[in-house]
Amino acid sequence: MDPIQRVATREVYRNNWMTVREDAIRRADGSDGIYGVVDKPTYALVIPLDGDRLHLVEQFRYPLGMRRWEFPQGTAPDLAETPPVELAQRELREETGLRASAFTELGMLDVAPGLASQRGHVYLATGLTEGAPERELEEQDMRTAWFSRTEVEKMISTGEISDAQTVAAYTLLLLHERR
Repeated sequence: MDPIQRVATREVYRNNWMTVREDAIRRADGSDGIYGVVDKPTYALVIPLDGDRLHLVEQFRYPLGMRRWEFPQGTAPDLAETPPVELAQRELREETGLRASAFTELGMLDVAPGLASQRGHVYLATGLTEGAPERELEEQDMRTAWFSRTEVEKMISTGEISDAQTVAAYTLLLLHERR
């Protein structure tokens, strides 16, 4: 039995990308409480690797009010039942124009498990060929570039890369390579 039981729920907000709900809960000791939860579809994050080079995207992140470098990643609410590897292929092609001959799943990430239900699959993409990006309207300001591992690690340590999913995915890559 779960230590927290949902006794009621109500939708507070919805758009094409997310739903916010408020759940009335009962704890194991019988006390009542509430949880605010952001529901978003599962996403895929792709680490494009060519030798010592990693391909990153930079875009304006509206909630932060700044541009950020990160690995290609995203979701498709209209394609919520899409297998994660297909979502990874789509995100890589859309954001960078790259196509990969091999995708290796490195692990799973929980974005913010204290407030969101969203989970993400992390893939390593290799055997890359270049093509034209197929960006969505929200991605039209996106830039892409290749960086060496040394540059990426420096960008992480200086905070130039601060996207938690990108930092965690890079850790999964390092652990994968140790096996």
